[in-house]
Amino acid sequence: QLQLVESGGGLVQPGGSLRLSCAASSGYTLDYYTIAWFRQAPGKERERISCISRSVGSTNYADSVKGRFTISRDNAKNTVYLQMSSLKAEDTAVYYCAAALYDRCPAYVGSYNYWGQGTQVTVSS
Repeated sequence: QLQLVESGGGLVQPGGSLRLSCAASSGYTLDYYTIAWFRQAPGKERERISCISRSVGSTNYADSVKGRFTISRDNAKNTVYLQMSSLKAEDTAVYYCAAALYDRCPAYVGSYNYWGQGTQVTVSS
């Protein structure tokens, strides 16, 4: 079974940057999956913030992060990244990567069948 592991979270000051990584367990290639990043803050619903398709590699972003976050693949490293810049306090959340067997990014969270355990991102002075 595919397992996903996130890394790269931590404490950062407002305006700073972090790069999150999503890696697959041995024997699986993330190139075969559409990969999305979600986040969930305390008391808030889980929201999809970015996605990269398995087909042509198209990307999309939530309005809340558009222009500040970038999702990308490095197939040689079998890793998907989320580069986060100009971080704000409201970006504080647990960030998850998730995989789906769809050519395009599904709209519903239930369509993502594989999830990492999450990595904490805290933006604070």
